[in-house]
Amino acid sequence: MRRSKTISLADAMKDYLREMKLEDKLREISLVNSWEEVVGRAISSRTLKIYIKDGVLYVHLSSSVARNELMMLREELMDKLNQKAGSEVITRIVFR
Repeated sequence: MRRSKTISLADAMKDYLREMKLEDKLREISLVNSWEEVVGRAISSRTLKIYIKDGVLYVHLSSSVARNELMMLREELMDKLNQKAGSEVITRIVFR
């Protein structure tokens, strides 16, 4: 017998994540994990460190050539990453 106030497990998980304020963090993790897919293997292999802090994506690269190439594509890259995450997670990208 089903109760009238039952909800699906997926809905319960969404409510829990929203209540615990973990949705934004999960989106950030998703964005960082999609880095290789968005920029490609060549750039990804030259990426030393990538993290998000206060809406800014910090990318440490081992190649100055890759850094310059990404600087020219900064806006397009930011749009693709935010689209992949499903919302505006990052507002700026810093390459080091």
